[in-house]
Amino acid sequence: MKQNIKHLLLGAYLAVLPSLAFAHGDENHDAAEPSVAVGNSPQRLPNGSVLLPKPSQRQLAIRTIVAEQNDSPQTVALSGKVIADPNASGRVQPTLSGRLEAGPKGLPSLGQKVQKGELLAYVKPATNPIDRANQSAQASELRANKALAEKRLARLQLLEGTIPQKDIESARYELQSLTERLSTVGASLSSTESLFAPASGVIASVNAIPGQVVDAREVLFEIVDTSKLRVEALAYDNQLVSNIASANASTNAGNAISLEFIGAGGLLREQAIPIQFKIKPSDKPTFLSVGQPVKVLVQTNTKINGIPIPALAVVKNASNQDIVWVHGEPENFIAKVVHFVALDGANVTVTDGLKVGDRIVVQGASLLNQVR
Repeated sequence: MKQNIKHLLLGAYLAVLPSLAFAHGDENHDAAEPSVAVGNSPQRLPNGSVLLPKPSQRQLAIRTIVAEQNDSPQTVALSGKVIADPNASGRVQPTLSGRLEAGPKGLPSLGQKVQKGELLAYVKPATNPIDRANQSAQASELRANKALAEKRLARLQLLEGTIPQKDIESARYELQSLTERLSTVGASLSSTESLFAPASGVIASVNAIPGQVVDAREVLFEIVDTSKLRVEALAYDNQLVSNIASANASTNAGNAISLEFIGAGGLLREQAIPIQFKIKPSDKPTFLSVGQPVKVLVQTNTKINGIPIPALAVVKNASNQDIVWVHGEPENFIAKVVHFVALDGANVTVTDGLKVGDRIVVQGASLLNQVR
């Protein structure tokens, strides 16, 4: 009985097998292989290279240059910061303690442009009651002495010709002295200190409000001319100062700044030599602020042999290595690990990993690096 059932099942299987084979032969094989690139789809190949069809290259705006080897100046990277030009900046500080009062145009606000000599605020000196009472008593005494001196001078002038002239002149000088002393004491009772802008520029910081009680030498306003800024860096190599050919700087956002070497300090700071640079007049950056950190790239007179390329061409791979994409075949791009040194704020010099004639991706390298 069991053998008969097995024979029946085997016969049914053999009868259905040809129809299955026929149905499989009529299927769409292209839809069954999703791993194969279709149309303009980029893909990362097993060997790490990228297959990027021509339409995708145009869509990603891929641009390349031919690698050329030449001598470039050796560059040293330093940490620096933006500082104000001492000849184009200033601080507003009172010399007396007192209460702050607004100027004729009100207190200046952040970013407001001011001119040198412009009145910014007043400080009304604070005096204790005892000192004020002493000044009032002295002023009253001087007023009384002045009145007596005026009457004495009037009497002597009536006797002119019968008394010596020196007595009349002495009385006149005494009256003049009392008048000036009374004027000085009276002004001290109600005087205010005027605060003027020491330089032309913009208000960089404000630490003042009307009615505020301020101390002497307290910084109320800082004025900076943003068109005249400097960059200061610390050099730990004493020989670098005498070997500077040119310098550039770059911000964290990648903005490049051309610098001009001014000089180096003779006093160590943090075991390093402070060196200062002036931003060239051709560059008037509006994206810099005093105290902003920058990366200073100092180009020396020493030459180094390599292949200069834009810094944007260097990206990181999955292993955090510096790589450059090289255009090999028409639709194939190969990643090459490189070693480089900074050249300026926008370019680097590759010393190892590339050869002359390689077509290097200089635009769209970051997008190409994201293909998986």
